Amino acid sequence: MSVTEQKSELISELIHDETAGIERLLEIMRRLRDPQTGCPWDIEQDFATIAPYTIEEAYEVADAIERKAWGELQGELGDLLFQSVFHAQMAAEAGLFTFQDVVTTMSNKMVSRHPHVFGDESREKSAEQQTQDWETIKAAERAAKAETGALDGVAVGLPALLRAYKLQKRAARVGFDWPSAQNVLAKIAEESAELVEARDTLTQDEVEEEFGDLLFVMANLGRHLGVEPEAALRRTNAKFTRRFKAVEGKLAALGKRPEDSDLAEMDALWDAVKAEEKAARNA
Repeated sequence: MSVTEQKSELISELIHDETAGIERLLEIMRRLRDPQTGCPWDIEQDFATIAPYTIEEAYEVADAIERKAWGELQGELGDLLFQSVFHAQMAAEAGLFTFQDVVTTMSNKMVSRHPHVFGDESREKSAEQQTQDWETIKAAERAAKAETGALDGVAVGLPALLRAYKLQKRAARVGFDWPSAQNVLAKIAEESAELVEARDTLTQDEVEEEFGDLLFVMANLGRHLGVEPEAALRRTNAKFTRRFKAVEGKLAALGKRPEDSDLAEMDALWDAVKAEEKAARNA
């Protein structure tokens, strides 16, 4: 058996060894991207085409946690890990960095940001103090990368509501913030009025701008109330989905579909579903 054949056999054994751990996954990814023997779809991908899948997988992890679907979480975390492996493999092919570089960078970052665990600082701190220390360390890291602006480093690719929340947190650290939630509520009323005016007198582009202003202030209200808006909206989406499916179930019991009903009937069934949920909570 030639050296090449021996190497091929060892690789095949690794790929089919269910106990091989991360090295098995890395080798699977290398094989998928092999220009001669890999998967045509995987070979054609690049960072830009894979990025949307990465975001999607992260949200599926969050969804499984939100639903407490612990049986699904293992698989969703695996899907998310595979996204990191995919990006690292493409980076290695381009001579940028390797998966091991990713691991080393993250390990170094965690050690650096937790001197109270891995260094000589005291662990006798509140969670609030540790959060402040974390932000101080991150600010120093940004300064080292010449990111000196208050808003530097807030990723552009974040979901819009989450990015708004983070931008406002950064601005608040340097004093650009309303003193209380009451001030934010007043601003919401102002932006709502401007949106109504925009609807009647402005272009669609201007209406979109005013609507964005209102969403931005709503995100700020969430921050003042200690509510992360992206998480709150995910929760509401899940609630709406659950209740609408219950409405569909009640219609089905009547031999109907939503398109066979009307708003008045569906609204009444919606109220019935809400009442049933409330009764179940109070039982």
